[in-house]
Amino acid sequence: MAVTIRMKRMGRKHRPFFRICAVDSRNPRDGRVLEELGTYDPMIDDTDARVVLKTERLGYWLGVGAQPSDKVKVFIKKYGANGERLAEQAAARERLSLPKQVPPAPEPVYVPPPKGQAPAAPVPAAAAAEAKAADAPAAEGGAETSA
Repeated sequence: MAVTIRMKRMGRKHRPFFRICAVDSRNPRDGRVLEELGTYDPMIDDTDARVVLKTERLGYWLGVGAQPSDKVKVFIKKYGANGERLAEQAAARERLSLPKQVPPAPEPVYVPPPKGQAPAAPVPAAAAAEAKAADAPAAEGGAETSA
């Protein structure tokens, strides 16, 4: 059986995601795999954070004669066990795991009413709270008398 290491497409339309797999070369691209060896997400902005490889398993499959595809060969050269960009990849993965900083919400903006409608008079918060408190006991008392 000839084993190749190639990418298997996952994800949905317009949102690709790939698994790097050891596959029998006669199987279709998205068919049955022998083992999953990593992932590739092209939608991540930081180029060095896109690829994650299981280097020890990848080394095993290469040791028993598996042939990587052209694109996977580039990934192995960059991010494999003795990769050229391992330090950059570690820094990119660290940046990716940091929490996102969300700016505070801006002050609300006054929106004038549409033409032809009278502007609503602003109701002070204290008056609104008093009106709500006055309505609550009346509704409870009314329910007790009618029962």
